[in-house]
Amino acid sequence: MSHRGSRVLRLDALARVEGEAALHLVLHDGTVEEARLRIYEPPRFFEAFLIGRGHREPPDITARICGICPVAYQMTSCQAIERACGVTVGGPLAELRRLLYFGEWIESQSLHIHLLHAPDFLGHPSAVELARDQRAAVERGLRIKQAGNAIMEQLGGRAIHPINVRLGGFYRVPAPEELVPLGERLRRAHDDALETVRWVAGFDFPESVYDGPLLALQDPGRYAIDSGTPAVMAAGTGPDATSVRTFPAEEFDQHVVERQVPHSTALVSELDGRHYLTGSLARYAVSGRWLHPSALDAARSAGLGEPSAGAVCRNPFRSIVVRAVEVVHALAEALRIVEAYEPPDRPHIEVPPRRATGCAATEAPRGLLYHRYALDADGNLTSARIVPPTAQNQAAIEDDLRRQLQSRLDVSGEPAGQEELTDLCERAVRNHDPCISCSAHFLDLTVERG
Repeated sequence: MSHRGSRVLRLDALARVEGEAALHLVLHDGTVEEARLRIYEPPRFFEAFLIGRGHREPPDITARICGICPVAYQMTSCQAIERACGVTVGGPLAELRRLLYFGEWIESQSLHIHLLHAPDFLGHPSAVELARDQRAAVERGLRIKQAGNAIMEQLGGRAIHPINVRLGGFYRVPAPEELVPLGERLRRAHDDALETVRWVAGFDFPESVYDGPLLALQDPGRYAIDSGTPAVMAAGTGPDATSVRTFPAEEFDQHVVERQVPHSTALVSELDGRHYLTGSLARYAVSGRWLHPSALDAARSAGLGEPSAGAVCRNPFRSIVVRAVEVVHALAEALRIVEAYEPPDRPHIEVPPRRATGCAATEAPRGLLYHRYALDADGNLTSARIVPPTAQNQAAIEDDLRRQLQSRLDVSGEPAGQEELTDLCERAVRNHDPCISCSAHFLDLTVERG
């Protein structure tokens, strides 16, 4: 790469990430001045589609936002509308919802770990080459994913875009004997997940620190997934950086502000005026102490530290380890629900409409997901706001890219080489498991130097 002029590095395919995007870098006198993750996919207008719809429709419509995380959108949508209507779903129905959510977590996280992320650490361009080298590891990941899919099929009616979910619960709930085969599969998958933690813990992780604020739900006493209160771990890496403050979900709009930027069709979020990170690293920092005991043991053995003593992982490259630990947790908790299951008296409770506004937040595999709806007296939606994890993480990903590239600049102020630059950009993006149709499937990289 020359010292003068501009050069365009076009990556025809940023593999193993969903969506389309471009990256524009500005380098000047040996400094990475700007990194812009340009999301150019057309807007999908889901919030506009919801206006005028009846209050029972959003769970099925919003599930189509993402084919990998439909349950996250369904559950968040259901809870937001139920809160607007003054209805609380508890008992066995709430446990079944949590089980369904675990199913999505298991299949989504195992997909990312084994097929999308692990090849980065083992020198393979794709999971196909990885399978030739480590067939047992890939097959193990597929078995885990199949266990998650089995939960989705059992409770949701199918593995993608479940059709059995409705306001107040489900159209149909399973009989206890129907869950017996599921329990056997979860036990085997739990053993596989423990082995996966040991596997990924042995990867070579570059040094990296994200020192911005972390946002995740907190639900004291359990690892927050399907419910909780937004919690912020302070920025920085010192002793004071483990302090956590919370705010009600009803105040989300006061803390998280979205803004349009010229280079992206996705809105960019700021938390109290700063970029921030949501997702696995944030969840582990905020709620790690409440992981299932088997997941806690796995985290300690993997070198993540002792959560009850304030251990925080801020290295985005090690997010794969945290995700693997979360899969152990999800499988253990799913098995607990299956073994203790007693059918509810009815598959759902009624949710009559009323004029009100309701909001809710859950933890999709990629991070905190927020929905807010306003209803009129007939239950028709008059406004809708959906804030997905990837949009919240966009500014943090750009900051991470800028820092990663800066660390690779040599004394002449140039990246070490085109191949290394390309590889680093791809890895830095995949660390965050972004989803840009909910991040980049094709990446144009423009490097501008002055």
